[in-house]
Amino acid sequence: MCDTMVVVRPGSVLFAKNSDRDPNEAQFLDWQPRASHPAGARVRCTWIEIGQARQTHAVLLSRPFWMWGAEMGANEHGVVIGNEAVFTDQPYEKSGLTGMDLLRLALERAASAGGAVAVITGLLERYGQGGGCGHEHRGFTYHNSFIVADAAGAYVLETAGRLWAAEKVESGARSISNGLTIEPFAREHGDRLRTAVSACRARQALTQRRAAAAAGAGDLMAALADHGRGTGVPHYSVVNGGMAAPCMHAGGLVANSQTTASWVAELRPGSAAHWVTATAAPCTSLYKPVQVTRPLDLTPEPSGTCDPAALWWRHEVLHRMVMRDPEATFPLLRPERDAVQARWLAAPPDPATAFAEADEMLARWTAAVAARPGGRDTRPVWARRYWAKRNARAGLPGRVARRAGAPAVS
Repeated sequence: MCDTMVVVRPGSVLFAKNSDRDPNEAQFLDWQPRASHPAGARVRCTWIEIGQARQTHAVLLSRPFWMWGAEMGANEHGVVIGNEAVFTDQPYEKSGLTGMDLLRLALERAASAGGAVAVITGLLERYGQGGGCGHEHRGFTYHNSFIVADAAGAYVLETAGRLWAAEKVESGARSISNGLTIEPFAREHGDRLRTAVSACRARQALTQRRAAAAAGAGDLMAALADHGRGTGVPHYSVVNGGMAAPCMHAGGLVANSQTTASWVAELRPGSAAHWVTATAAPCTSLYKPVQVTRPLDLTPEPSGTCDPAALWWRHEVLHRMVMRDPEATFPLLRPERDAVQARWLAAPPDPATAFAEADEMLARWTAAVAARPGGRDTRPVWARRYWAKRNARAGLPGRVARRAGAPAVS
C-alpha cells in the first residue's frame, strides 16, 4: 500500500510518496548511470525480459532489495514517479511487467512527464502487467496507478490490466492511494472489497487535504508522517493495523503494510531537489538530500534479515523499539530530528555530510531509547504478536527482540 501526492503551482512542482511494503522488505537507494546499449540488447526485469532502449537516462531509484523495478525514483531530466497498488475487475496475469518495472523503465527512457506516461502505457499494452509483487507472499499481485511529474506539471495514470486512464494535473494538489479515482474508469473497473480493505479512501482524503495546504517540501514531509486521528501516534485496527494513515504501521489480522521508505521532491525549471529517508517510518526518520547524478556509497545493500552494517536495518532497530511505546519515546528523538530537518530544509547540506550526520544522530537516539527504563508495550495484543513474528524472522538482535516481545535471537 502507498500514498503519493503532487502539488502543481507557478514555477515549481512538489512531489511526495510513502512506499508501504512488508515490514522486513528492506529498501535501498540505487543509482544507475546514463548508458548506451547495442541494437538488439535485452533487459531482464523482475519476471520477464524485454527489448532494451538504445539510450537510458541516469536514474536514482528507491528499490525493494529483491526487485529489478522501483517504488519511486527520479531521472536526470527532473522526472519523478511514484506508484500505487490498485485492485480491479480485470484479470491478474501470471507474469508480465510489475508496476515497479514500469516505473523504472519510464524513468530510464523518458525525458518528460508526458513522455513517461507514453512509455508506461505503451509497455503496458504490449507486455501487460503481472507476476508476484509481495515479499512475504510472493504470489500477491495487483494492478497499478502512478503520479508522474516534472517541473512543468504532472499526470495521474491509472490502470486495470492492460486498460488505462490518464488525467493531467495543471494546477493545485492531487493525491492517490490504493484505489482508482479517475471517472468513469474507477466506477467501471474498481474492486470495491479489496479497495475498502486497503483503507485507501481515508488516506487519500487526508493526503489531499494536507497537499492542498502545503507551502513547501517540509509540509509534505509532515503529511507523510501523519498517523491520522490527530493523536500523533499510530492506531491499530484489528483488521488492517495502521493502514488508515499515510505513516503506515503494520499490525492487523487480515491485511498489513508498513512504510518502508519515503521521498519528497521540489521540481523547478532547470533544477530538482530530492529528499529521501532511505529508512522506514518517516515518523522516526530524517529526510536527507540526494542528487540523481551523484552516487553515495551506502553499502552494504540490505536484505530481508537484519544486518547492522546496512543503514535501513540500523534504523529499523530504533524504529521497532520506539513503536512499543511511541508516546513515551518520540520525545527522545523528535526535538533534535525536527530542528535538524528545519536547518537542512533552509540550507541543504552536502548529501554525504547529511548521511553521516544522520547516522550519528541515529546511534544516539537508539542508545537513548534502549537505555530507557521500563519496557511496556502499548500496542494491542494482536499487533504485538504480529511484530514478534517479524522480528524473529528478521533475526533482530536479542535486546531489540526481547523489547518487542519476541524470543531472544543471538
